[in-house]
Amino acid sequence: MSDDIQVRAIRREDYDAWLPLWQGYNAFYGRSGETAVAPEITAATWGRFFDAYEPLWALVAAQEGRLVGLVHYLFHRVTNRVEPVCYLEDLFTAEAARGRGVGRALIEAVYEEAKAAGVTRVYWQTQETNATAMRLYDQVAEKSDFIVYGREV
Repeated sequence: MSDDIQVRAIRREDYDAWLPLWQGYNAFYGRSGETAVAPEITAATWGRFFDAYEPLWALVAAQEGRLVGLVHYLFHRVTNRVEPVCYLEDLFTAEAARGRGVGRALIEAVYEEAKAAGVTRVYWQTQETNATAMRLYDQVAEKSDFIVYGREV
């Protein structure tokens, strides 16, 4: 990790700097224009980071005092372990900061948060076309052989 990257818990005063990263993340995955994440979902997501009863957490990466990355993660129970697992749900680095270790620093910070919480497994998913991110993921995790299915109900 580069020495000039600071990863820390998100703070309420980060909203104006977090929002463009959140919007960039959603645009990257095609959720913009008519398929954009609704403002009420953004507001609910933001509020969950600061609600002690929610299992959703957020870290941000800063360089030279500016936010350049975000990661959102949650702990949840599963049927094949006693302890919870950690799902790394959202990871995004500002385009100008890519290739500088920001994504790696955020993933490593989630690993540390999981360890501190007594969680022994962190997992995430990405689109099979996200080759750039997968080059990093192949270095910091093991690729699963599971295929994800889903359906709106």
